[in-house]
Amino acid sequence: MMKTIAQRELRNDNAKVIDAVAGGESFIITRNGEPVAELRPVRASRSTFVSREELAALAVAGVRIDRHQFRSDLDQLIDQSL
Repeated sequence: MMKTIAQRELRNDNAKVIDAVAGGESFIITRNGEPVAELRPVRASRSTFVSREELAALAVAGVRIDRHQFRSDLDQLIDQSL
């Protein structure tokens, strides 16, 4: 759940807000009561490229992909509002 914070509060308490974001909290920043931005933690990046050799090794090893988990992972990574 995102908290709402006014631009002026962000300016006055920026260290406190940044610490909260670093701790996993997310904020909607407002100006004159209107949402203008989101402030949220950066997701840990992971490699999205799989080399041909890695794919071949997975195929030989018989690794199976759980379709439900795969769909869940996609839903978390793709912006559903598009």
